[in-house]
Amino acid sequence: MSQEPQRRPPARVRVTAPRTRAAAARSRYSVSRELAEQSELGEMFIRSLMRSQLRLALVVAGGFGLILLGVPVLMLVFPSVNGMSVFTVPLPWLLLGAGVYPVIFVCAVLYNRAAARNEDRFRQLVDDDRGSRPAWSAEPE
Repeated sequence: MSQEPQRRPPARVRVTAPRTRAAAARSRYSVSRELAEQSELGEMFIRSLMRSQLRLALVVAGGFGLILLGVPVLMLVFPSVNGMSVFTVPLPWLLLGAGVYPVIFVCAVLYNRAAARNEDRFRQLVDDDRGSRPAWSAEPE
């Protein structure tokens, strides 16, 4: 029997990868941060949303106006329409009184869908959880 001291195994060491991802994530500016800080870039995104909503409103209002002005033009082009009546109500009155409401409803539905689509696109841009967006770093590379 030898008198050698018993060797203990070395202490266990936990090996992990460096946290480069966390450091890079802190240095990037997201769109929502730009909006919250009211930076120049955030203001540009808000102005872009407002321009798209304004453009949509003008297109829908213009289309509705053209349809609404089409009824008097129809009566000028076809004067026989002025003499027609439905259940003792003149046809021009029915067209202007009751025929406009379905057009208003269709324009409102189309506008609502398109405005919601614009806002959804903006919300997807601002959403921090999406990984498909480019991230802008704080320092130039």
